Amino acid sequence: MLHVNSAFDRIGEENAFTVLARANALARQGRDIVNLGIGQPDFRTPEHIVEAGIRALRDGYHGYTPAEGMPETREAVVRRTLTTTGIEISPQDVMIMPGGKPTMFAAIALFGEPGAEICYPDPGFPIYRSLIDYTGAKAVPVPIREENGFAFSAEETLALITPRTRLLIVNSPANPTGGVTPRAEIEKLVAGLEAHPHVAILSDEIYDAMTYDGEAHTSLLRFPSIRDRLIVLNGWSKTWAMTGWRLGWSIWPAAGAGARLKEGARKLAVNSWSCANAVTQIAGIAAIDGPQDDVEAMLAAFDRRRKLVVERANALPGVTCTTPKGAFYAFANIAGTGWKAKPLASKLLEEAGVALIAGPDFGVHGEGYLRISYANSEENIERALARIGDFLTNEAP
Repeated sequence: MLHVNSAFDRIGEENAFTVLARANALARQGRDIVNLGIGQPDFRTPEHIVEAGIRALRDGYHGYTPAEGMPETREAVVRRTLTTTGIEISPQDVMIMPGGKPTMFAAIALFGEPGAEICYPDPGFPIYRSLIDYTGAKAVPVPIREENGFAFSAEETLALITPRTRLLIVNSPANPTGGVTPRAEIEKLVAGLEAHPHVAILSDEIYDAMTYDGEAHTSLLRFPSIRDRLIVLNGWSKTWAMTGWRLGWSIWPAAGAGARLKEGARKLAVNSWSCANAVTQIAGIAAIDGPQDDVEAMLAAFDRRRKLVVERANALPGVTCTTPKGAFYAFANIAGTGWKAKPLASKLLEEAGVALIAGPDFGVHGEGYLRISYANSEENIERALARIGDFLTNEAP
């Protein structure tokens, strides 16, 4: 009998991909499925980025790259960081990753082990909890509450820190809620963290370009007091519609006690994925340095869709929907319908032909909610919400 590492019994999944697979299977059977489940833009990667990738192939970018990324790609991230945050970093602080998840994996692996505690947002991106469990650390959920506009509470977060806490994960703008934590609340958190110098911070800022209604994203890079223990996750997938290119970046502590963290991540890269794809890195430079017209048009479309989703969701029987301030998700409250979230999401897919993700797939505090991705056309959003309305009107829990 084979004896497999028991850590693999603890590792979870991202159910959005399970729902996507089922939705695609139903579509292959001839069913008309509207997918408001998957979290990827429905826009094409801008043409100048695609052309840069094609040129890179023709120009011979066919080999390995440094484990931490090509120097010119890291320099592009430095330029983009200065533009968006006003903060100067060094290329030595940057690591280019094959997507966003490797940064999560590296950060959580650096701090997670039996006896350690890691705090993470709940509801939140499910891979946080999955990887924490994999390492054997204790996963400590930080409740993300609708009454706070789905922003985290600094007071509630700080109260969960113990001498065993190694890492705190924060995410704003947030998946799955669309919440954006105000700068004042972030300032309270940072001030409180000064009393806990043993706690590192992973700030997932992958949706930093996607805010609405005058909300501004506040990067944790703006706070020097935590810079020597801060890891920032970002990338190309959402902002430039490059999910399939698998390209992300992370920013690591530049000096002090945290300087060894990036070296640990570099060694992890050498031992696992080796390096990010050379061609995608060249395309990533074109994304950062090239025209942003397509990005602006995409964000304007998301804003229109956001308003449409909120209007239509609030008209559904038993449903209320807080207006999201960021990302491209709405987290609709279904408590008034009488349904539990997972059975309702399953019924909507199988019977109404609408793919959504149930709130509990994002954590224990997600019960009573459905995540609606508005990374789909206005026409499809109208169709999907009409189908949900018909279902709720005609089907009892």
